[in-house]
Amino acid sequence: MRIPYEYAIIRAVPRVERGELINVGVILYCQRLDFMAARTHLHEGRLLALDPNADLDGIRASLKSWEITCAGGADGGAAREMKLGERFRWLVAPRSTILQAGPVHMGLAVDPSAELDRLVELLVR
Repeated sequence: MRIPYEYAIIRAVPRVERGELINVGVILYCQRLDFMAARTHLHEGRLLALDPNADLDGIRASLKSWEITCAGGADGGAAREMKLGERFRWLVAPRSTILQAGPVHMGLAVDPSAELDRLVELLVR
């Protein structure tokens, strides 16, 4: 049986004033299965084409923090106290930072984790 989920693409916008971006990950939330995860992939060459001075180490660390926050790990900070739905909404809220979530989309899948892998391959890699 296919189950509804929500997802957003995580985008790197190294120079916010220019509005140029690359896709660097996907965050997926499935309320029915109490599942949320982010998978990321930073294509350094693409990012450096947009901004040769981009802080790759900082962006990698920030992407890792998205994954940790989704997983609710000990390093997840105050977000680990939030319910998954609250955490998802907080992560996908509009912001003017180097890492941003795109619009939220809906889908149906049998296995949200496998669907997340598929979306990362399709939209990021």
